This record gives sequence, structure tokens and C-alpha cells, in this order.
Amino acid sequence: MTDLPKLFIIIGVIFIIIRLIWTMFGKLPGDIAFKKGNVTFYFPIVTSIIVSIVLSLIFYIIGKIR
Repeated sequence: MTDLPKLFIIIGVIFIIIRLIWTMFGKLPGDIAFKKGNVTFYFPIVTSIIVSIVLSLIFYIIGKIR
């Protein structure tokens, strides 16, 4: 039970790092954005694909190391 605060700190740091990376790559060409009046719909399809590829590579490398 004493490792729970450390786990929350690590998860928080990971979320901060992901947010910083997301703002760098957040508006790539190919991302879909619609604006109509006061409503804005943004769907980051290309960004999602890139994040998926990077995470797949990371998990593949981790799997090979084990």
C-alpha cells in the first residue's frame, strides 16, 4: 500500500508528458476540424494514427526485450 502514492505521481507525470507531446503534434495536416457558429468539432485522425504507431513500436520493443 505504500507504493500507491508513488504510482499516482508516476501516472501524473506520464499524463503531463503525453499532454506536452500532444500539443506539439496536435494539429497535423489531415486532422479534421469543423466550425459552425459557436460549435467547433475537432477530430485528430492523423495524430491518432501517429500515436498508435509509436505506441505499437514501443510495446513491440518492450515485448522483445522481455
